Amino acid sequence: MAKSFELSKHAVWDAYLAVKANKGAAGIDGQTLEDFDADLKNNLYKIWNRLSSGSYFPPLIRRVEIPKSNGTLRPLGIPTISDRIAQMVIKNRLEPLVEPHFHDDSYGYRPGKSALDAIAQTRQRCWRDDWVLDMDIKGFFDALDHGLVMKAVAKYTDCKWMLLYIERWLKADVILTNGERICREKGTPQGGVISPLLANIFLHLVFDKWMQTHFPCIHLERYADDIVVHCRSETQLEMIERQIRQRFTRCGLELCQEKTKIVYCKDSNRDEQYPNQSFDFLGYTFR
Repeated sequence: MAKSFELSKHAVWDAYLAVKANKGAAGIDGQTLEDFDADLKNNLYKIWNRLSSGSYFPPLIRRVEIPKSNGTLRPLGIPTISDRIAQMVIKNRLEPLVEPHFHDDSYGYRPGKSALDAIAQTRQRCWRDDWVLDMDIKGFFDALDHGLVMKAVAKYTDCKWMLLYIERWLKADVILTNGERICREKGTPQGGVISPLLANIFLHLVFDKWMQTHFPCIHLERYADDIVVHCRSETQLEMIERQIRQRFTRCGLELCQEKTKIVYCKDSNRDEQYPNQSFDFLGYTFR
């Protein structure tokens, strides 16, 4: 019988190899990679059959909380092994379509780019420009508007089955450690295979491309939702910060008041005194 969607079994095999290489914990069904491998051929066939027929629905996402360096907890969504493979199938199809459009200074979760590349570029620009806006988006992954995410993805593909499954993953319910089930109306779980790519697509249109259009001479570095913007003067930076806040509000995002700050890049040629003269970016402190 003909399948609804064209999907090769090789695509599922490649996705399985990528998930296996990344390892990771079991999802809500408790199935480990070793368990999955015990009936590998049948398990992979089920994923291919359901994806290619349009009948694939993601299982519940297991949510755990992991400690952050500042003492708070980060919610992490853990899909099942099968669901990670299914997400990887879509990621492998979608990523080559969007990668050529992404900003050169977007570094997070992208092939051939790293946090060290972002840090090196930030250091260079701190020597050149006196002022930095160190931005923190409040609860970014949990705040994403599903409708806007789908509109963003649809700018790069009209493939019905990719759009169908991405929307299902966005809406997949979460189950907490106490057994409580949460219906998600916004956000994409940190820990999902497809989530970093969706985040990059969203912020490319909401921020990177918007900055290129409205402030083409302003430099920035973005690693997922960690963002640094460089300016020549405090006045210029304050104006741009207001514009960014307005832009984010229109797109359902909010800058964290406590963690977003304007920083003066002091060095031997810049000796003015300002309260903020250091910031942390990707685990590295710029002083």
